[in-house]
Amino acid sequence: MSITLIATIFVFGLLIFVHELGHFITAKLVGMRVEEFAIGFGPKLFSYRHGETLYSLRIIPLGGFNKISGMDPDEEQDDKSFSSKPVWARMLVIVAGSAMNFILPIILFFFVFIGAGIDTPSNQPIIGNVFPDRPAAQAGLVSGDRIISVNNTAINSWQDFVAVVQISAGKQINIKYENNGTIKNTAIIPEYDSKADRGIIGVTPKIDKYQPGIVESIGLSFKQTYTVTSSMVAGIYQMITGKVSAELAGPIGVAQMAGEVAQLGLIPLLQFAAFLSINLGLINLLPVPVLDGGHLVTLAIEGIRGRSLSRNKMQFIQMVGFALLMILLIITTFKDVTRLSIFK
Repeated sequence: MSITLIATIFVFGLLIFVHELGHFITAKLVGMRVEEFAIGFGPKLFSYRHGETLYSLRIIPLGGFNKISGMDPDEEQDDKSFSSKPVWARMLVIVAGSAMNFILPIILFFFVFIGAGIDTPSNQPIIGNVFPDRPAAQAGLVSGDRIISVNNTAINSWQDFVAVVQISAGKQINIKYENNGTIKNTAIIPEYDSKADRGIIGVTPKIDKYQPGIVESIGLSFKQTYTVTSSMVAGIYQMITGKVSAELAGPIGVAQMAGEVAQLGLIPLLQFAAFLSINLGLINLLPVPVLDGGHLVTLAIEGIRGRSLSRNKMQFIQMVGFALLMILLIITTFKDVTRLSIFK
């Protein structure tokens, strides 16, 4: 429970803090007055004022917020208010939050590559992991064994070995292998995997670890972020068009996943945070009222029309967006609770 709590605070806190930091930095750059930049929510634990901004630390360490002057049309406006700035400046401030959610994964992936290197499956016919109670384990094969031949046919690569196993479901294969310098023989009958439609014996290849340098890690971090983002964009598109079913998780589900990943170590948790950050950035750019993407749409309309939407129209749009988000939150929370089997 404590691991889940710490992991949840770390992941949610980091992602939302970085998102709000993007809004804060760009608001300052375009000359807006940020009245408060807060880390966390709820009652203040500590605060201090520097210039026109109050910096505060609050009791609930899950993210943060910015209070930018003039975002509420009812507030008194001046030349440093949000509403008084050009449309391009306001759009820049809005989009900066999601932009930071794409920058953060680059940084996280960099630390992953530097700290853990890159694990790649070896093509050598050497067994890496043996799953218990599977044919390979029952036949006596262990991690580190090198496959020499199968049915008197030489095996020169892991692909050669896999190819023979896959077509031999239910049939006995005779394996010659090297174990700590000793040549041994064993017989195995591969199981049939109905999902993959092939034979398996319950082994994985040896994993080779490669340690990239700093420059290479930077390049790999950009590449990984781009790859994950492209994959998520395709997935979101398929969900919207109904080509795949929507698999949604709410705050409870994400917290549960964070706790499970945290038990695997810091590196998997950093990877999880990077994936979640990209997801948050993409979702927040959807043209849904209340989300940043919705704000961008209304600002684009203002730029085209030359004047902002009326107050009543803006209120209606915001109410619809808020209602949609609340419905989505209720649905995802219900699914999260159902997965936890609380009512069973």
